[in-house]
Amino acid sequence: MGTDDGRPVHHPHDGVPLCAPALHLYEEALRKGRVRRDRLDATPCVAELSLLHPDLWDDAWMRPVPPSAALARLLQPVSREIDERLRLAASLSRSLIPLASVAHDDPNQAITVLTGVTAIQAAIKEATATATDEVLTAQPGSNRPPETLRAALANARTAIGRGARMRHIYQHPARYSSSVRDYLSQVPATHLQVRTTELTVERLIIVDRSAAFIPASPDRGSALQIRNPALVAYLTQVYEVLWAQAVPLDEHHRTGVPDARVTAVQHSIARLLAEGHVDDVVARKMGISVRTCRAHIAKLMRTLGATSRTHLGALLVRSGIAGPDHGDA
Repeated sequence: MGTDDGRPVHHPHDGVPLCAPALHLYEEALRKGRVRRDRLDATPCVAELSLLHPDLWDDAWMRPVPPSAALARLLQPVSREIDERLRLAASLSRSLIPLASVAHDDPNQAITVLTGVTAIQAAIKEATATATDEVLTAQPGSNRPPETLRAALANARTAIGRGARMRHIYQHPARYSSSVRDYLSQVPATHLQVRTTELTVERLIIVDRSAAFIPASPDRGSALQIRNPALVAYLTQVYEVLWAQAVPLDEHHRTGVPDARVTAVQHSIARLLAEGHVDDVVARKMGISVRTCRAHIAKLMRTLGATSRTHLGALLVRSGIAGPDHGDA
């Protein structure tokens, strides 16, 4: 069913955040650059999801939010939930792995425990040496040891030589890491895509969607090599959600507040501070050292003119940098 002018008719839709009429209106706004504000009355879900914002020059019109920005904002709560579930999965693995048997004869059941950095790197190298489609990686932190990057570069070149593509997810501070930049400069850009995300993600490597590697201990001294199709498919879905909400490396990483005087990394730290996290937790979630974290906090205090941590918290909320409206942005 449609209206006389061909536009879809809006109907109530349970469990579906964006209906066909809303998508039609949003697409029209993207194509034309704006739509009249009164058009939102028939498609309330567009307003609820903040896909359009008022035209600064004419209040009767609405302009579209870029799809990439809208998607990143809407997926933030999902990615946070996934991050917590990954932590839970790692905790359960540490508790139950000692009681589990390792299956070597049935690849559909195989979960192999790898102990020691040498064994882990050898298994990853063997897997990437046979890659022909795509290697997906998520790496916590902002700086990686030179020897780790050398091994990663060798694995990447091997996989690319066999026709595979690479996708990497880092944390935002990695944008300013000279070692990471040096590594990326040596990988053909035609075979590599890189994005960064705000919160830390546990290490995850997926090769050809048939084998996955995740840590099995807090110090990452042991790992699981997973070849169970259902588990690998689940981890791949987790990766795709993380990828969708991450920011492409070649795009400018803006803060959530227009004309903010803080960097994107400081904006992320501000939001975590406003949520009540202590310095150690903020640093861990951001993948930076506590010393670096405190240096950013000191810069925030100087920028906003805060005289104490309590005063800083109040100023963050008052300025909108870390207020309720930006908690999920």
